[in-house]
Amino acid sequence: MPEETPQTGLSDNAASGLAYVTFIPAIVFLAIPPYNQSPNVRFHSWQSIFLAIAWIAVWVVLVILGMIPFVNLIDVVLFPLVGLGFFILWIIVLINAFNGKRFKLPIIGPLAEKQAGA
Repeated sequence: MPEETPQTGLSDNAASGLAYVTFIPAIVFLAIPPYNQSPNVRFHSWQSIFLAIAWIAVWVVLVILGMIPFVNLIDVVLFPLVGLGFFILWIIVLINAFNGKRFKLPIIGPLAEKQAGA
């Protein structure tokens, strides 16, 4: 009878989901085998990194808009709404990644797929 070797590490679904916690696990998963050899984990890691970059870019734009007189009144409403939108989007991609589904975001998804080589 062949001996069973115990599986070590995280499953692909767990690694894919954890990649969205912050961009740090995503970078780690892109650097460490066997995770960097899984197309699914690579895709979710790249999408997580691009989502973090998009959030930072939107945040910078909102901060700059907040410095303009009278426009900053609109910014008071936009900041929480955009933050809530990104939070809901983050929850959606997180749940889909933990369930093994590939939820591609409109602009970020194809970029992540290209980077992941999937």
